[in-house]
Amino acid sequence: MWLALALSTVLARPAVVLKPVANMYSKPDALAGVVSQAIYGTPVRILEEKPGWAKVETPDEYTGWMLAPSLREFRDGEPGYAAAGRVAQVESLFANLYREPDATRHEPVLTVPFETRLEVTAEPQAEDGRWIGVRLADGQLAWVARGDVSFETARLAPAGLPAFSRRFLGLPYLWGGVSTFGFDCSGFVQMLYRRAGVLLPRDAQPQADWSGLAPVERSRLAPGDLVYFGESDRKIVHTGIYLGGGEFISATVHRHPMVSIGRLDDPHWAALFVAARRLK
Repeated sequence: MWLALALSTVLARPAVVLKPVANMYSKPDALAGVVSQAIYGTPVRILEEKPGWAKVETPDEYTGWMLAPSLREFRDGEPGYAAAGRVAQVESLFANLYREPDATRHEPVLTVPFETRLEVTAEPQAEDGRWIGVRLADGQLAWVARGDVSFETARLAPAGLPAFSRRFLGLPYLWGGVSTFGFDCSGFVQMLYRRAGVLLPRDAQPQADWSGLAPVERSRLAPGDLVYFGESDRKIVHTGIYLGGGEFISATVHRHPMVSIGRLDDPHWAALFVAARRLK
């Protein structure tokens, strides 16, 4: 077993995601279950290949099968995408990328979600400097509105996450979703905690079990804490972030499939509440 794992690590090859959001499947079959996603520009490692498919590992060590055209593999010695130099990160919920610095002449080349990282090639200062030139992961050049991106992402304390999380209210729920095109519950929480500089495990149960979090009593919940729901603390199926005043925010299918605010004393959630966690 150790030899197989070591060999897999040696043979793993770097690649980058080319689609705005690429599904990761449990098997190399488009009818198989979606286990997660990766957004545009995400660096991945190719662990295995089958015709038309690649098994990949994302930076959070999650694995799944992705359609091969969703990826660009890097040659030996070739630097990864947006790994160095001037990099802009999308701060709007979505950003349209255009072939020229103009939003009215042609349709977007690409529409990418929040958190997408882009290699910067030009920062014109002429006129009002509203546009930034970028190189895409396939080498194509494009332009993005300066107002859609940031060069310095502010890190938040967990207590600041409740206010930040409200930006995403109303976005759709999507099983396996990790982006503003659609989140599932653990993907939403993972994204929010990244803003605090913390990389949580991908799924709700591993999050609740993670050594970087400590149990907290329900009576001592504070804004920014994590709340977990399920049949028991060993069968957790849902998570969200506590807002205060008995409220929490999560991506849920309860009542409406979207990012929404619930109450811990709602009979539905009260019956399922099993645990709470706080960053150590």
